[in-house]
Amino acid sequence: MNWRPEIEDIKNVRTLALEQGGTKNVDRQHAKGRLTVRERIQFLLDPDTFQEVGPAAGASERDKNGQLISFTPANFILGFGKIDGRTCVVSGEDFTVKGGSPNAAGLRKSIYAEHLACRHRVPLIRLHEGGGGSVGGTGSDNSTVGTPVYEPHRFRSVAEAMATVPVATAALGPVAGLPAARLVAAHLSVMARGIAQVLIAGPAVVERALGEQITKEELGGAKVHTTNGVIDNVADDETHAFAQIRAFLGYLPANVWELPPVAVSNDTPGREEPELRDIIPRDRRKLYNVRTLLSHILDHESFFEIGADYGRSQITALARLNGQPVGIWANNCRYLAGAMTALGARKARRFIEFCETFHLPIVCFVDEPGFMIGSVAEHEGTIRDGTATVLTASLSTVPWASVVVRRSFGVAQAAHYGQDAYVLAWPSAEMGPLPVEGGVAVAYHREIAAAPDPEARRAELEKQLSAGQSPMPRSESFSLHDIIDPAETRSRLCDWIDWIQPILPGLLGPKSFPIRP
Repeated sequence: MNWRPEIEDIKNVRTLALEQGGTKNVDRQHAKGRLTVRERIQFLLDPDTFQEVGPAAGASERDKNGQLISFTPANFILGFGKIDGRTCVVSGEDFTVKGGSPNAAGLRKSIYAEHLACRHRVPLIRLHEGGGGSVGGTGSDNSTVGTPVYEPHRFRSVAEAMATVPVATAALGPVAGLPAARLVAAHLSVMARGIAQVLIAGPAVVERALGEQITKEELGGAKVHTTNGVIDNVADDETHAFAQIRAFLGYLPANVWELPPVAVSNDTPGREEPELRDIIPRDRRKLYNVRTLLSHILDHESFFEIGADYGRSQITALARLNGQPVGIWANNCRYLAGAMTALGARKARRFIEFCETFHLPIVCFVDEPGFMIGSVAEHEGTIRDGTATVLTASLSTVPWASVVVRRSFGVAQAAHYGQDAYVLAWPSAEMGPLPVEGGVAVAYHREIAAAPDPEARRAELEKQLSAGQSPMPRSESFSLHDIIDPAETRSRLCDWIDWIQPILPGLLGPKSFPIRP
């Protein structure tokens, strides 16, 4: 007597699990232009590194002798793998089984994903395609969900993961309900254009509740959610989404008890860039390309932007300086003159919290005209979101370098200088409580109105007061560290990277305030 029958039974269950929802459902998935979750995992990870956890989880049907008749696998796949040789936990709904709506084993595995990543202190990747709970799932057998969606442990583990390990998610098909909430609980969320939609509830529920007739794409497609800040980045297709996740994780430590990995840089730390001397126009009404500016300073091909399509007056990105991963924040003068909008402030606040969580030094390129003004800005509550960003910056403990390339005005400018910031200014910098044009209009309106030539007097006053916003008086009073030749910006920042190395180990561990989605 031996254990071969039981071993064969285990093999049969595992074989059936690999068939997912069956050939018909797998073919249907492919016909929609989407990969299955198992194919996604293989594309994402280093070859032959996936080790599944719970491969036999599911619901079986057996005869009276205990022989296997059928097996429905858990519709959530979970396991360990490697990305660029580094261990991670990867997981995702199986849309070929019940459309990804959780069965009992699938839900338990999904909750376990965060626990596993936190326990082993490794990054977590969730590949989402599925719906929330089903009104049909109310029975008492082991194929149905037996715990409420609001079970506290479920969301505590999500919060703990975000506070301790990098979390990256991707929407790779329709994502609704609980999976949608888990999708946005991430440090990076990516959405595949055309095949993915993110929804609180789908069109049928919306029409029944509100009488609104709308398609899934109109309701929650990439055009909606990459411009409102729900999703960080859009991908051209699934493989592009995987490439973004792999690149993103390359800048980050495995957990908050480690420092970000320093790469070997083939770029020259002392490289000078003469083109930067002419990139800022003398006429403050003219624009320049801040992404081009950044390309002259950062390590070659190290710029990874996050959230390019929302809060567009603020640019946030990961990059490297002499191999050191850093967080980049810059004003984009090509959109609302770079003013801080409510959405831009939320984007910047979340980015600062992210950098703080994973010990990323922040480098800020300042061209800040102030909080956005006008009726739209007031209706959006800009002052509250903007002040929240200012306060978040004031609590930041990571090293911070600020390069003032043009304007630094208003309360909003305070968000660009963390504690003990290393502050450099270009000759083009203008610094003060508010732009000269606005200040003159308020303080000298009677004098201008009474002048024989009001416009000439306005121009004269603006020219006189502009001299006071030069960086020279601030340099002389040691209100900033130095005024520099723009061409030497990279060299100065790479020197700063060397100076801060002894500080970084003291940052290790979880932060006192949590990062929010």
